[in-house]
Amino acid sequence: MSFAQIDALCRRLEALDHAQAMLGVDEAVNMPEGGGEKRAEAMSVLASMSHEMASAPHIADWIDKAQSEDLDDAQQAAVREFKRTYTNLTCLSSEFVARQVNARIRCEQLWRQLRPKGDWKDFLPSFENIVSLAREEAQRRADVLKLDPYDAMIEQYDPGSRQSEIARVFADLKGFLKAFIPQALDAQAQRRARRPLKTFRAVFPIERQKALGQALMQAIGFDFSHGRLDVSHHPFCGGVPSDVRMTTRYRTDEFLSSLMGILHETGHGLYEQNLPRDLGHWPSAKARGMATHESQSLFQEMQLSRRPEFWAFALPLARKHLGAEHFEGFEMEDMLAHVHRVERGLIRVDADEATYPLHVILRFELEQELISGRLAPKDVPEMWDARMRDYLDLSTIDNPKDGPMQDVHWPSGAFGYFPSYTLGAMMAAQQWAAVERAVADAGIQISRGDFTAINDWRRRNIWSKASTLSTPDLMRQATGEPLSAKYFEAHLRARYLNG
Repeated sequence: MSFAQIDALCRRLEALDHAQAMLGVDEAVNMPEGGGEKRAEAMSVLASMSHEMASAPHIADWIDKAQSEDLDDAQQAAVREFKRTYTNLTCLSSEFVARQVNARIRCEQLWRQLRPKGDWKDFLPSFENIVSLAREEAQRRADVLKLDPYDAMIEQYDPGSRQSEIARVFADLKGFLKAFIPQALDAQAQRRARRPLKTFRAVFPIERQKALGQALMQAIGFDFSHGRLDVSHHPFCGGVPSDVRMTTRYRTDEFLSSLMGILHETGHGLYEQNLPRDLGHWPSAKARGMATHESQSLFQEMQLSRRPEFWAFALPLARKHLGAEHFEGFEMEDMLAHVHRVERGLIRVDADEATYPLHVILRFELEQELISGRLAPKDVPEMWDARMRDYLDLSTIDNPKDGPMQDVHWPSGAFGYFPSYTLGAMMAAQQWAAVERAVADAGIQISRGDFTAINDWRRRNIWSKASTLSTPDLMRQATGEPLSAKYFEAHLRARYLNG
């Protein structure tokens, strides 16, 4: 029975994926700098082995035969997704995968060393190699998938999305935001004139911040028997569904950037922990693309964790874990002034939800040009600066550290990923509107620290569906309509103009 052969192969591939995921987490969290070269070699060998196993020619026969077998709905979904995955895998040779993985890991390691110094000159040769490999990958995939090269890259992160549609949506959103942000800043200035922004006192020890983060993670529903929180240079959620590894980075002069990073990654972690566990080796039981993944992290961070009701529950915990002296005289309005702060800034991961999409749109536009060859890697700092000036009235021309060197994505070869962040923000706003219709007292439950009903809705409509549906179908089934930016724009107006 060919399906049984596919099933057995999926279990072996899951084991290799597990090993690679944990090596990757360790490389980012614990590995000493001197271990980098051999770690890159080990991970490239494992990636090549996994690729050879998953893309072997005889698997095409297994798929053809399995499609004619008497399978139940779940098995049919598994075969469909396995076929899609197999087609994408066979676009690349094992030799290319090994070469690319090694280059990506080494470039990321170099980026960690050079980013603090903003050393673009020494970083550039490695980055040029990564872009060259990304262009080669895009063309290899495009030839097989019959797609534009950049569409072929987007397909790896958000199946079914196309740059033409994303560009249309982003153009409209960019126009909205460029008009909206000055309005939001003006409304914020008027509120601060009435009630000046209160500042936090003294320092916030890292251990206390970690304790607060873990307390909120547990209340939200993160299962610490199947995951943990660590520190890394760049926050991420990795590992595997049975062992989710989350990281953050701390500052002792304030706590919100780290805490909001923790809550963001917890959204990713909840999604992973609530995927169908018993069928986890099937591709259909894995997360449905990065836009859906980002919708879950942004649902948690933006739609839930920046609400007044959330801080009615969270502020007493912050006083308990960080020390009441830090919040002397603070009322709910003062806390919301911090978590709803709008500010033009250089750093994407620190950006508020109003300015954040412009950071993503900038990267989306530049990487289209990088993959097509219209933009040379050496010219990225200049083009980055031009768009930052246009979109956010800020300059990075002599500051590559806070410009094109700020993100880990390009050093690690992740071209086509960035659009997922803003697509996810729109999806999250639309999902929250559906939750409000389904859970009449959702706000009251949040204020009590009770996320049971909200998580049940997410489990039924998003988490349990995994990759059995396309992203558009997933949104239609969950919310009753196709993805629309109107919910995101309405959310921004309500929070920042009417608050």
